Amino acid sequence: MTLVAFGINHKTAPVDIREKVSFAPEKIPYALKDLTSNSDFNEAAILSTCNRTEIYCGMKEYNENRVVEWLSDFHRLESGKVRPYTYLHPDHDAVRHMLRVASGLDSLVLGEPQILGQMKTAFTAANEAGTTGKILNRLFQHTFKSAKQVRTDTAIGSSPVSVAFAAVSLGKQIFGDLSGKSVMLIGAGETIELAARHLHEQGIGKMIVANRTVEKAHKLTEEFGGYAISLTEIPDHLSEADIVISSTASPLPILGKGAVESALKDRRHQPMFMVDIAVPRDIEPEVDNLEDVYLYTVDDLQEVIQENMKSRQDAAKQAEEIIDTQVVHFMDWVDAQGSVSTIRAFRAQADRTREEMLIKSSKMLAAGEDPQHILDVLAHQLTNKLIHSPCSQLRSAGNDERNNLIGATRTLFNLDNH
Repeated sequence: MTLVAFGINHKTAPVDIREKVSFAPEKIPYALKDLTSNSDFNEAAILSTCNRTEIYCGMKEYNENRVVEWLSDFHRLESGKVRPYTYLHPDHDAVRHMLRVASGLDSLVLGEPQILGQMKTAFTAANEAGTTGKILNRLFQHTFKSAKQVRTDTAIGSSPVSVAFAAVSLGKQIFGDLSGKSVMLIGAGETIELAARHLHEQGIGKMIVANRTVEKAHKLTEEFGGYAISLTEIPDHLSEADIVISSTASPLPILGKGAVESALKDRRHQPMFMVDIAVPRDIEPEVDNLEDVYLYTVDDLQEVIQENMKSRQDAAKQAEEIIDTQVVHFMDWVDAQGSVSTIRAFRAQADRTREEMLIKSSKMLAAGEDPQHILDVLAHQLTNKLIHSPCSQLRSAGNDERNNLIGATRTLFNLDNH
């Protein structure tokens, strides 16, 4: 089986491409079962965030076209329009990629911690869907352990840098003091929770949390203050917000140009700062054409984020060294799985030969033959049968000058010490 890591991320594709191949959480179990129902795939897990969509899978035979074809077919896209933005890593490189992703080394924000939680969610979904097996189960556990080591042994996560932090920092640059400002947070996931925490620390004046499930929004407002509303109530409260930060899993935009225009009119065109962190986007792109609106997407936050990354560069180098070591450890385990199956096959063959000789010896005893003669025959024939195939292969290797096989045999049977 070939291990494969395939995907599209913020480095290879713009947001309008990434949103077309993203998976809503509720669709992932179906997608996993659809993928593994294909005879080319043994195991699979899907990671889908605002910055990346990745498929980790085991393929019976390595075929880079099959993964991109499946992804394109599932989203009803032409594979030729998806392929230029994709990357694919087999085996050793797949393990390295997963460890780097989990450690935050491949993130938009270097070292950001949210991705590890997202990978754990991806593994849980795949495990519950029954699409992981021995290799992926072990790989994900090894990935989590390695990412924890990176966090513990380096300063990769010491600075409060994230997409949410960048959004709040940009809002502070635009408005200065946030204590007299109001924010509307749309969604109630990890990114919104992190944004709420940063805003609370900056002394934000008023916080409104809108979510499809109002109970989840209430949990945030209980911790950070403010009040919760449903998504349908957004138009009634939008004009109150100086800052809007949105991050949901909605497949369609939640905020349209018309709703924002109405809010601006009620605000008498006081400026609004809006950050759309979601993929697919929560805020219609046309909103950016409105005066008095500053609309940023995750891609626009890149410059802000870069300013907060310098302290993590040295830590990243240390993290890469840890990952190099952990990749070797995992691949050693994978290689050992091949030796286990070989040992089992070798033992089974030897057991069959032994049983065959015992049956023959028992018949000779029943016929009254001399026991000593039977022992001599048993030892002679058992030895011949066990060494016949190896000796035949060694003669062939000698004739073909395959010295590597001869050397391996001497090591395998410890012949250099005799």
